[in-house]
Amino acid sequence: MHIHFIAVGGAVMHQLAIALHLKGISVSGSDDDITDPARSNLNLHQILPPALGWFPERINTGVDAVILGMHAKIDNPELLKAQELGIPVYSFPEYIYEYAKDKKRIVIAGSHGKTTTTSMIMHVLRSFDMPFDYLVGAKVEGFDQSVRLSDAPVILLEGDEYPASAIEKRPKIHFYHPHISILTGIAWDHINVFPTFEIYKEQFAGYMSSMQKDAVLIYNAEDKEVVGLTEKINNPDRQIPYITPTYRIKDNKVVLNTSESQVTLSFFGDHNLQNMEAARKVCNELGIEDVDFYHSISSFHGAARRLEKISERPELVVYRDFAHAPSKLKATINAVRTQYPDHNLVACFELHTYSSLNENFLSEYAHSMDQADKSAVFYSDHALAIKGLPDINPQQITESFKKEDLHVFQDKDQLREWIVNNIQSNDTPTCLLLMSSGTFDGMDVRGF
Repeated sequence: MHIHFIAVGGAVMHQLAIALHLKGISVSGSDDDITDPARSNLNLHQILPPALGWFPERINTGVDAVILGMHAKIDNPELLKAQELGIPVYSFPEYIYEYAKDKKRIVIAGSHGKTTTTSMIMHVLRSFDMPFDYLVGAKVEGFDQSVRLSDAPVILLEGDEYPASAIEKRPKIHFYHPHISILTGIAWDHINVFPTFEIYKEQFAGYMSSMQKDAVLIYNAEDKEVVGLTEKINNPDRQIPYITPTYRIKDNKVVLNTSESQVTLSFFGDHNLQNMEAARKVCNELGIEDVDFYHSISSFHGAARRLEKISERPELVVYRDFAHAPSKLKATINAVRTQYPDHNLVACFELHTYSSLNENFLSEYAHSMDQADKSAVFYSDHALAIKGLPDINPQQITESFKKEDLHVFQDKDQLREWIVNNIQSNDTPTCLLLMSSGTFDGMDVRGF
C-alpha cells in the first residue's frame, strides 16, 4: 500500500502521514510550504519531501490512494494527475472514517473547547489502560503523536466544522458518523467560508440531523445556540446535557465538591470545567465511574497552548493560549481574571486567522478584553498579505474592541517593549496572558 499526501505539511495531515508510516504503510507527500513542527516531525520519520513544490510525475499507478489537504487548491497539478489516472482521492476525514468505520467513534464537536475536551478524555482513558485511537489538534502530555491508528476498538476524534478539502466542501464533522458526540458550543467563526452566523449554525444542524437515532449527544446546556438546536432538531434520541459544576478556589487551585470527596484540579476557568463535565459524561458512557474519573482528571494539566503556564515566579506568572475567536478570547481572559483576582492582568492578543483579520468580523470582538487591566492587540502586514486581505487601520481595531485604552501594534519589537514595561512597573504581582493561534510574528513568548 502506497499513500500520497497532497499538502502534507498541515497540522493534522503530517501527523496522519506519520501514523500511517508507523503502521508500515509506504507514505510520500508534497507541499509548497512546510514549517515547524511539521518539518522536523516529518524529517524525524524520514518522510519529509525532498523538495518543496508540486510534482505530478510522482503520481503514478504505483500510488494506491491520495489524501488531499485543505491547503491544496482545486487546480493542484498532483490532484489533477490523480484524477486523470483514476486514483482514489480522500480528504483526511473521509480517510479516517474508512479506517475507523468498524470502531466505536467518539466525536468532540463545537466552536471551542474541542482540543481540551479531547485531551481530557485521552488522559483518563490512558490512566485505565483502555486501548483507543485518536485524532487531536495539539500535543497532549504523555502522547508522542496527535494521531494514532491501531487495532483498538474505540477512536476519539476532535471534530472540525471547516470544509474537508478543495473538492469536498462539506464540514469534516459530517464524515465521522459518531456513536457518541459532544457539542461544546456554537459561536460564529470562519467568516471566509461561512459569511453569516446562520450559515455557520447550519453546519451543526446538519451534523445533528445526520446522526443515527441510537447515537448519544452530550451537549452544553449553558450555550443558548446549542440548546436552541437541540430543541429544534431533537436528534438523536439520547441527548445528555451538562453544565458548569460548582467549585471554589483555594490557594490558586480549583476545588470540586463531588459526591465522593473533594477533588483538586490543576486547570481552571468555567469553560474548562464545562469541558471536564463533557469528558466525564463520555467516560461514563465508556464504563468509567465518576469516582475513578475524578481521581484521574485531578492529574490533568492541559494541552499545549490551551491556558498553558509557561513560567512562574513570585512577581510574574505567564500563560499562553490558542484563543482566536471572540468567545474564546473572552472566556480565557475571564478565567484568568477569576483565578488571579489580585494580579495585574496584562493581556496580549494576535489577530492571525482569516476571520480575525477581516474588517467585517472585527466588531464581534467588542468588549472581549474588558476584564484585562492592560491590553494590546498585535497584527502583521505579513499575515494580511498571506490571506490576501486589505490593510486594517489601527483605529478601527480600537473602535471594534470597544476599549479606549487598548494598544495596537504591528511591530513585534514594539509589542515586546510594551509588555516588558507593563510587567516591570507594578508593585502588585502580574499575570501575562499571550493569546494567539500564531506566533506573534516569531516573538519569543518564553523570554519574559
